[in-house]
Amino acid sequence: MSSAPPHRVAVIGGDGIGPEVTAAALEVIRAAGVEIETTPFDLGAARYLRDGFVLDDQTLEELRGFDSILLGAVGPAIGDTRIPGGVLERGLLLKMRFGLDLYINYRPFRGVEGSIGEGCEFAIVRENTEGPYAGEGGVLRHGTPHEVATQGSVNTRFGVERCVRYAFERAVRLSRPRLTLVHKTNVLTFAGELWSRVVREVGVEYPHVEVDYNHVDAACIYLVEDPQRYGVIVTDNLFGDILSDLAGAVSGGIGFAASANLNPQRTGASLFEPVHGAAHDIVGTGRANPLAAVSSAALMLEHLGEDEAAARIARAVQDFNGDVAKLGTAGVIQELLERL
Repeated sequence: MSSAPPHRVAVIGGDGIGPEVTAAALEVIRAAGVEIETTPFDLGAARYLRDGFVLDDQTLEELRGFDSILLGAVGPAIGDTRIPGGVLERGLLLKMRFGLDLYINYRPFRGVEGSIGEGCEFAIVRENTEGPYAGEGGVLRHGTPHEVATQGSVNTRFGVERCVRYAFERAVRLSRPRLTLVHKTNVLTFAGELWSRVVREVGVEYPHVEVDYNHVDAACIYLVEDPQRYGVIVTDNLFGDILSDLAGAVSGGIGFAASANLNPQRTGASLFEPVHGAAHDIVGTGRANPLAAVSSAALMLEHLGEDEAAARIARAVQDFNGDVAKLGTAGVIQELLERL
């Protein structure tokens, strides 16, 4: 066990099964011998419904001072229309991404037994603060038959290059270093040309990395038919959002998918979360799958420099071959603890 001071972790359990899987992940972290000091933050759909609070600047600055943030899940139950669309997405999740400069969304995938991508292992590096999600656009003549809505895609040289560099740094660690740019350069000619040019120019610094390009529609086919072809996929915010969910389905389901929202410069706390939703329908039943949250915790430990513990947790998840439905949350965690 390290003699260094404990890592300060902000914990946003959130909604639905979020608190359950987050608690499970924290149990595994401590069992791996990592000292952490946690501070809970009450944020998400339940908080908004209670008092209308989403995330203010003061709370955002408080989050910035932590070593990392561990998030469970946020969102209302399916069919609950009390929260207008975009309130939590833009007011909480995107506000943290933009405010903390979490410009990398890193999602590793490993095909579990029985999945259509069984045996595959690859990662998606998604630019996380630009593209269509930056909010550029507007509406004219709203609500009339002549309404016009525009939604621009923001792509800066600075933003694209730092994302591409991170992707190359990930690719160069692979036993077979491969990087594939995914975009739609034949139609999105301005943004696509910038991404392509940056990949070419940065790629000169990484001569041992194989570089390839796929149109996004072709990549959707390849992810299903031949996911083993990929090492690291690098792409923009919108395409990355879609491809990451498809990759999760291909590799065994989003119940297994982890993610890291990273600020590699560490000017703000990086955020780690499972990809799945809040699953309000199984809250309190003990059936929530904690593996994605545990894998996200392993990514967090890697970011915090706890490489040995991160590797042991990742190996325990990788070697897990039990039936999640039969074991339930507690049973899965018990098996992981035994492997640790």
